[in-house]
Amino acid sequence: MNLNDRLNALRAQQGEAPFVPAAQAVPREPTVPDDANTSPTALDPVAPAEPLDSAPTVAPSLFQPPAAPRPPQPRSPQPRPAASADPLAAVKEKAAEELFGRIGSRMNDASLTEEQLHLLARAELADIVAGEQLALSTAERNRLIDDIGADVLGYGPLEPLLADPSVSEIMVNRFDRLYVERNGRLQETPHRFTGEPQLRRVIERIVAKVGRRIDESSPLVDARLEDGSRVNAIIPPLAVDGASLTIRKFAGTPYTVNDLIGFGSMTREVATVLDAAVRAKMNILVSGGTGTGKTTLLNVLSAFIPGDERIITIEDAVELQLQQEHVVRLESRPANIEGRGEITIRDLVRNSLRMRPDRIVVGEVRGAESLDMLQAMNTGHEGSISTLHANSPRDAVSRMETLVLMAGMDLPLRAIREQIASAIDIIVQIGRHKDGVRRITHITEVHGMEGDIITLQDAFTFDYSAGFDENGRLLGRIEPTGVRPRFAERIADYGIALPISLFQPDLSEMLGELR
Repeated sequence: MNLNDRLNALRAQQGEAPFVPAAQAVPREPTVPDDANTSPTALDPVAPAEPLDSAPTVAPSLFQPPAAPRPPQPRSPQPRPAASADPLAAVKEKAAEELFGRIGSRMNDASLTEEQLHLLARAELADIVAGEQLALSTAERNRLIDDIGADVLGYGPLEPLLADPSVSEIMVNRFDRLYVERNGRLQETPHRFTGEPQLRRVIERIVAKVGRRIDESSPLVDARLEDGSRVNAIIPPLAVDGASLTIRKFAGTPYTVNDLIGFGSMTREVATVLDAAVRAKMNILVSGGTGTGKTTLLNVLSAFIPGDERIITIEDAVELQLQQEHVVRLESRPANIEGRGEITIRDLVRNSLRMRPDRIVVGEVRGAESLDMLQAMNTGHEGSISTLHANSPRDAVSRMETLVLMAGMDLPLRAIREQIASAIDIIVQIGRHKDGVRRITHITEVHGMEGDIITLQDAFTFDYSAGFDENGRLLGRIEPTGVRPRFAERIADYGIALPISLFQPDLSEMLGELR
């Protein structure tokens, strides 16, 4: 069977008419209308003819009570449609394999630029498709070449999702189940990979570009795309149903503080306070759950750092998009195939202390490096910023204690708490609400120790009392608690003036509530 026959067979599976060249077209027999009673239906092609002597079917009486409804029968799960819903899937797979055979050795040729490689691949693809003599129109042929080129040199069905500015996250549960996040809501997409091999090729292409690897000995990896978007991939045997890929996209142009104010993530009063706190070299911990926008907020806070200071950033996979020029970016490294050569975040934090930093920005503390980070904050490296996974400011303190214990130094709990109380000045809590909007919910000051307890004082908290509007959007906003924080005095020592009214609640609203 040639490719034209296979293509027509695939079209027939999709209920489409086969492609017949004009030279082979023959007159069709007159067709019988679909509603004719003399032919079997399309859904029952082998329905037996009704016997001539059979009695006519009598319709039930209109006055007869309806029969009791049958209880619902449990249904076995229906298989999902095959990923090869594209009638050209088999053709694409064969052409892609042929292209790999022709230029596979040159895909990693350092002498070729990305543009030259794409031109070479497109020329080879045009030759391959022309040699197959497929019954395709010019538009179908060009689309086929573009799709195969995206599969071999790009990211296949992910390309349109990566180019869509409304998509903030892409989740590939398996090759035929792709979901995206738009406006904080999850949606399934019609895009599909042709199969597990195509998905694996895309994953390997992503991780190879940043010097990482993924295979059975190392079946999970964190990586990034060229624009800084965060990538996590996991493959069998850890991923039972097939390879899984998660991409958290970052905006091509980093968000500014005005963007976050426009989104409703913070108010201008909160932005003023955070700007002053960063310029006054206060140690800030951004706390929040997964996907709440901690890294985005960290980017915005880092924009407040003066341009004449030396900044060292430390991350597992580079994601921060700092706008200053005096920035040194450090990235951890996993172990090689022999289990050697690993460089951890903790190693980088220790090394950064010898690099004369004015600011140390750690993308996220999640292990023993938290102890080194606290020691850096307590030994003259003020103005450091980091993020942490926690659901509230109090939980952030508790989790920090746990992470320090993971360092294995066998420190007493009181000593750990004293380190935390002395090192961290402000905890900024951010969360994602029901309407999908990320908002700052707390700005909390770490006062110090009272006995064995770290004392916290909220300067701003989110007011949920306004409820939701008719579109389901939360109407509340973050408001001052009325307590002037102690860090306002330190800000004043740096010559930064903060109006006292920033920390006072709106008296008109309070009077309105009392009335």
